[in-house]
Amino acid sequence: MGRVSPLPPPGPLRTLAYATLVNTVGAGLWLAGGALYLTRDVGLSATSVGAGLTVAGLVGLSASVPLGGLADRWDPRTLRAVLQVGQAVAALAYLLVGSFPAFLVVAVPEALLAAGNLAVRAALVAAVGGPDGRVHAFATLRAVANLGITAGTALAGIALAVDTHRAYQVLVVGNAATYLLSAALLLRLPRQPATDGHRATAARPTPDAGTTPGPLTTGGGTRRGLGAPRRGGPLRDGRFLAVSGSSAVLSTHVTVLVLVVPLWTVDRAGAPPPAVSAVLLVNTVLTVLLAVRLSRGAERAAPAARKLRRAGLVLAAATPLYAVTGVLPVLPAVVLLLVATAVWTMGDLWHGAAGAGLAYDLAPPGAIGAYQGADGLLAGLAQALGRGLLTLLVLGGGPAGWLVLGGIFAAAGLAAPALARRAVADRPAPEARPAGVPG
Repeated sequence: MGRVSPLPPPGPLRTLAYATLVNTVGAGLWLAGGALYLTRDVGLSATSVGAGLTVAGLVGLSASVPLGGLADRWDPRTLRAVLQVGQAVAALAYLLVGSFPAFLVVAVPEALLAAGNLAVRAALVAAVGGPDGRVHAFATLRAVANLGITAGTALAGIALAVDTHRAYQVLVVGNAATYLLSAALLLRLPRQPATDGHRATAARPTPDAGTTPGPLTTGGGTRRGLGAPRRGGPLRDGRFLAVSGSSAVLSTHVTVLVLVVPLWTVDRAGAPPPAVSAVLLVNTVLTVLLAVRLSRGAERAAPAARKLRRAGLVLAAATPLYAVTGVLPVLPAVVLLLVATAVWTMGDLWHGAAGAGLAYDLAPPGAIGAYQGADGLLAGLAQALGRGLLTLLVLGGGPAGWLVLGGIFAAAGLAAPALARRAVADRPAPEARPAGVPG
């Protein structure tokens, strides 16, 4: 592969990348064509589809922590493959939808499977990448996912252009097929051992560089020993939730880019609709080219928190650029929109790597899946609430709304290092090592 390819060298990570690529082609198909299938072919109203997806999405978040915790006790590779088979069945069930109640009956289980699968995916990435490679693996898969979604969106355009019942059925079946093919690729990975604390502590393996109890450095000082999971789980770990909450606030940049910016581009900047595609293309290309490079140095909590602070400040710096486009002539406004999106994407990528690094490094080794589920739960809630609030703030508030949003992002980023230090200091103390046991 050439240097610009996001695919990693041969090995487990490349297999996982292929599974991700196939899966996200299906995601692109459904993102581009799902709403039109439900409205134009099934006959639901746009309001019903929006309300149903909102309800399903909020209910689905409840599966994040339980299924993430299950990935700490079962092989996450097999568990994710099983979940994707379930998602294939749910995707095919959309062929049977003919009313709003039937839509909810399909959409809610699908959302539960999807939210839980994200937490299991995070645990699988951690298992494949290892403590020193999981953030790199996360960034690699993000770049691959952008390629897959772009390809799926382009393929969906064929069905949308044909605009017939049979074309929409092919789109639905194609989405389901990608889940099955991705599951088959996942099963080519080696089995991953369970990581739950009871099994991990019972075996007492000889300590090595990755498991040695005691003070460990993070590039910013001494960090906690690798203790057992906090009693009560991640939802009672207040200091972890505070760090994850600051990251969740920044995660709303996704909603801003895919919902607020397109509406602003057409309605307030006065740009033609094709400009929206150009803006999103800038984000896609930069993500594929830079996701892995900008993820470096986020493996441990302290440097990841500093990277999260940088992400918040860079996202904040992009908001005045977007704001100014509302008062410029069309051509300079489009140019500035592209520049603002390039800046926004840098913050987006730094946030993705930093958020993953913090969620991984602050999680006890035996509860990585559960903690990823809690992190995903907060991000999902922030994005669900953000759809309405951010649209009202920016489109209703105009340039001033952009500046307020920038202040929120800056504050969330600036708070991250102090919150991370408190979370690190709150980790359980390492167990005492018996005399004579090598360090």
